[in-house]
Amino acid sequence: MSTLPVIAAFDGSDDSLRALDWALDAARGRGAPLRVVHVRQYAARMPAAAEVTRLPEPADDPVLARARAHLAGAPDVDYLGPEGTPAAVLPELGADAQLLVLAARGRGGFASLLLGSNGLAAARDAACPVVVVPRPGREVYEAPPQEPGPRVVVGLDVDGPDDATLAFAFVEAARNAARLQVVAAYPGPLQLWAGAAGELLPAGIDRDAVEGETRTLANGFLAPHRRRHPGVRAEPYVAPGDAAAQLVAHSQGAELVVVGRHRRRLLAPARMMGSVTHAVLLHAASPVAVVPPAAPEE
Repeated sequence: MSTLPVIAAFDGSDDSLRALDWALDAARGRGAPLRVVHVRQYAARMPAAAEVTRLPEPADDPVLARARAHLAGAPDVDYLGPEGTPAAVLPELGADAQLLVLAARGRGGFASLLLGSNGLAAARDAACPVVVVPRPGREVYEAPPQEPGPRVVVGLDVDGPDDATLAFAFVEAARNAARLQVVAAYPGPLQLWAGAAGELLPAGIDRDAVEGETRTLANGFLAPHRRRHPGVRAEPYVAPGDAAAQLVAHSQGAELVVVGRHRRRLLAPARMMGSVTHAVLLHAASPVAVVPPAAPEE
């Protein structure tokens, strides 16, 4: 089992306390140490790309003192107080972690924002999976009925699946003794304007055929993971519509929603999350795990 720590970003806010509790449970489930990090900001004199200065817990840091009091008695926890800007430091620390956990919003920014800039930067840039814990009480519209029991949701793009995202979702489902709900959305039937009558007519796409092909592809991508995790009940949910909206709807009551991050491209070398992942981070009712793409095969 990996000895890399689970890192919890902590700024003393109530939201970061909830993320800290989630990170503690995740570390215990993995048999991993927990590292609590409070980034002491000196943005006025430090550039965003400044090298991370790793400092031990400052004796007079009231933020880490609150975390220590909250976790009193928890074993295998250490505390770190680096200087810099969180948007630069947290992704750097993720290079030496198996998981980075933070709240959707911290103390900074506008109260109306659903996702802070630090969460956005970490989810986009960290080398390890990043879990963003939302504020409780987010409303999800048109949430479909679900059978009782723990559930992990993962998004699957059958036109460009990423094995790392599926692998992470299966491991999380096994760890939580949860069923895995695999959301594979496909575009609904196109409609065209028909002449002067102004009525909408279907574009001639066979919806049943598209749905059947999507389901077949999804089951094919799931097959090797099912063999590795025979105890996980993985069920494709295939439906027309926007992938982000489907994932957000299924996030209600889920233990975790797992989404992937875009792979770097030759003509677009910068890291990108993608519009679906961004929308899920903004609106999901459950914690969201953003998984970096698997390394390309040679």
